[in-house]
Amino acid sequence: MGTVPPHRYKHSDIPEGMPPVSLSDEERARQQRWTPLRVTIWILISAVAGLGWWMLAIRRGETVNGIWFVFAAVGSYFIGYRFYAKYIQDKLVHSDDSRATPAEYDYNGRDFVPTDRRILYGHHFAAIAGAGPLVGPVLSAQMGYLPSTIWIIVGVILAGAVQDYLVLVISMRRGGRSLGQLAKDELGRFGGIAALIATLTIMLIIVAILAMVVVNSLAASSWGVWSVGLTIPIALLMGFYLRYLRPGKVLEVSIIGIVLLVLAIASGAWIENTAVASALHLSKPFLAWAIIIYGFIAAVLPVWMLLAPRDYLSTFMKVGVIAMLAVSIVIVRPIIHVPAMTVYATTGAGPVFSGKLFPFLFVTIACGALSGFHATISSGTTPKLIEKESQARLIGYRGMLMESFVAIMALVAALSVDRGIYFAMNSPAGATGNTVQSAVAYVNSLGLSGVHADANALTTTAKLVGETSIVSRTGGAPTLAVGLATIMHKIFGGEAMMSFWYHFAIMFEALFILTSVDAGTRVARFMLSDALGNFWPRLQDHSWKIGSWLTTAIMVAGWGSILLMGVTDPLGGINTLFPLFGIANQLLAAVALSICLVVFARAGHKWRLLIIFVPMLFTAIITVYGSWLKIFSPDPKIGYWANHMTYKRAIAAGQASLGQAKNIDQMHTVVGNTAIQGTMSIIFVVCTLIVMIVACSRTVQALRGRNIIDTEDPAKASTIFAPSGLMPTKAERDLQAEWDAFYEKHPDLDLESVHKDKEHA
Repeated sequence: MGTVPPHRYKHSDIPEGMPPVSLSDEERARQQRWTPLRVTIWILISAVAGLGWWMLAIRRGETVNGIWFVFAAVGSYFIGYRFYAKYIQDKLVHSDDSRATPAEYDYNGRDFVPTDRRILYGHHFAAIAGAGPLVGPVLSAQMGYLPSTIWIIVGVILAGAVQDYLVLVISMRRGGRSLGQLAKDELGRFGGIAALIATLTIMLIIVAILAMVVVNSLAASSWGVWSVGLTIPIALLMGFYLRYLRPGKVLEVSIIGIVLLVLAIASGAWIENTAVASALHLSKPFLAWAIIIYGFIAAVLPVWMLLAPRDYLSTFMKVGVIAMLAVSIVIVRPIIHVPAMTVYATTGAGPVFSGKLFPFLFVTIACGALSGFHATISSGTTPKLIEKESQARLIGYRGMLMESFVAIMALVAALSVDRGIYFAMNSPAGATGNTVQSAVAYVNSLGLSGVHADANALTTTAKLVGETSIVSRTGGAPTLAVGLATIMHKIFGGEAMMSFWYHFAIMFEALFILTSVDAGTRVARFMLSDALGNFWPRLQDHSWKIGSWLTTAIMVAGWGSILLMGVTDPLGGINTLFPLFGIANQLLAAVALSICLVVFARAGHKWRLLIIFVPMLFTAIITVYGSWLKIFSPDPKIGYWANHMTYKRAIAAGQASLGQAKNIDQMHTVVGNTAIQGTMSIIFVVCTLIVMIVACSRTVQALRGRNIIDTEDPAKASTIFAPSGLMPTKAERDLQAEWDAFYEKHPDLDLESVHKDKEHA
C-alpha cells in the first residue's frame, strides 16, 4: 500500500465539444523536463542559498550584513517549493484537475465561489499572514538573530507549509469542511469533541491577539486610524467594481486600489494638521470596541464584497512592501549589531518576554514558521474558493513560504533598529514608566553590552516618524515600522520621508492583521456552525442568515472579551498574552497535523507519513513543554498561576501596589486575567493531548489494515478549466483560449449562469 493513484472519471454529462479541463499528463511531463538551462539555474539558486547560510551560521564576526538573510531565505524557499512540495504533490497528494472542487459543485455565489487563483492566493495569504509573522520575529529579536532565522526558514519548509498544503487538500476533498468537523469525522466522537473544544477556544485567543496588535499600533495615532479606516470603503469599491462594473478586470481594479491606498496614506499627513486629528486620536478601549463591531459586520458580509477584494489589495501592499524592503536591504546592506545569540536565550529573563530559547522561541515565532491558525483558513474559507486541485500547492505551500519571508524581513527590520530604542519600544509600560526619562533609565539598568538608551535618540526618532512618543509601543508592529522607515528613507526621500514610511508600514500591517481578524471570525463561525449543527442541523446550512449572524455574534463576543481584557492589562496585554497565543497556535498545529496523519495513513501511505509525523512530534514536544511551564512554573514571570498567587497574596497582605500594577484595581485585574489565562492553558493542552492520542491510535490501526474509512466526498467530474500556477504556461494560455471560444458559443454553460438558472427553477 504505497502510492495511491489518482481517480479518473467518465465525462458522460459533459457537453459535446467542451475543451479539456486540464493539461494532459504528457504536456505536464514535457513542461517539467530537465534542460541544461534549468540545471544551471538551480545550481545558481543553491549557491546563493548556501552562501547566505554560510555567512549567517558559520562565518560570523561582531556584526552581520542584512543581505545574507535575504539570500538564505529566498534560495531556500525556491528549493523547498520546487523539490519538497513537488514531491509531496506527486507522492502524497496526487492532485487531479479532472475532479471538481467544492467551489464548483457547491457554487452558491456567496461562500462557495470559484475564485481566480491570483485573487485567491492574495486572499489566502492575507488571511494567514496577520500579526504572527510581524510580532513574533520582532519579539524574538531579544534572543539574537540565528535561532529565529533557522526556525523561520527551516520550520516553514518542513512543517508550516506542509501543514497548510495538506489541510487544504483534505478539506477541499471533503466539501470544504472546517477543521473541527474534519477531526470529528476522522477521530470519532470522543476525539472529535476534544478537537472541537480545542479549536474553538484556541481561535478565540488567536483572533483576540491579532486584534490587540491592531489596537496597539493605532492607539493615539490619528494618521494610522485615518489611513486604515479608508481601506474599508476602498475594498468595498473594488468588490463591486470587480463583480458588477468590470467583471474579470483584475489588473484594472488592482491599479485603482493601489492608487487609492497611496492617497489614503498621503492624506494622513494632511489630517494630522487639522481638527480631525484630535477626533481620531483614539484610546485603546475605544479602538477595541470599534474592531469588535467591525469584526462582526465583515464576517457576515458576502466574501466577494469586502473580504476577498481587501485581502487581494492588502496582498499587493504586503508583498510589494516586503519585496521593496528586501531590495532595499540588498542595496543599503544594513549592518546588524545584534549577536547571533544573546544572554536572554539561556537565562530566560528577557524584558520583552520571559522564557528560555527552548521552548519559548518556537511558540513566540508561530506564524512565519508553523501556525495552527492557518489550518483553520485552509479548512475554512480557501477550500470553498479554490478552482482546481493543482492550485493547492501554489496557494497552500507557496502562500506559507511568502509569509515566512515576511517574518524574515520583519526580523531584519527589528534587528536594524538601535538596540536601546528596541528595548524601550518593546518593554511594557509598567517597566519603562511610559516616559522617555524613565525608559532610558530602565533600558540602561539592564546592563547589556553594547546597549545604551539615549533620551535624545528616543525623542528624535519619535519626531521623525510623526509620533508623540515611541516608548512602550509594544506589539511588534511599531518596531517593524521604525525599522522599515530606517532602511527605506536611505533610498527614498531621506529623513523627511521617515514619517511617511512609518505610517505606510503601520497602515499595511494593520490592514493585513484586520483581514486575519475578519477571516478568522468567519472561519470560527463555520466551525461553530458545524459543531452546533450536530444538534441543530439547520445551522450547518451556511447560507441561512439568522444562523450565520448568531454564530458570528457568539464568536465575536468570545474574542472581543479577551481583547478588552488584554488592552486593559497592567502587565502589558501583548507581553503576557502573546506566549499564550503562540502555545495555542502551535497546539492547534499539532491537532491539524494529527488529522493529516490519520487521513493519509488510511489512504495507504506508510513511510511517507514521516513527512507529517516528524513536524507533529516536534510541535507536540515544544508546546506541551511550554504549556507545562505556563501552568506549573514557580517563576511569576513565566507561570500564570504563580503570578496569580503572587498578586492574590499581596492583596490579602494589604499591599496597594505590586510590580507593574500601580494600584489595587490594577492588582485585582492581574488576578482575574492570570486566572483566565491559566485556565485556558489547561484547556488547550488537555484537549490537544486527547486529540493526539486518539490520532496516533487511529494511525496505528490504519497501518495494520483496521478501521479504514473513506471520508472523502463522492468525486464529481469538473467542467471548468483554470491554470495551476501564478503565471500560466504557454500550453495553459492556449487551452484557456479554447475555453474562451467555447463560452462565447455556450454562454449558458458559465457556472454563474447555471447557478442562476437553478435558483430561478
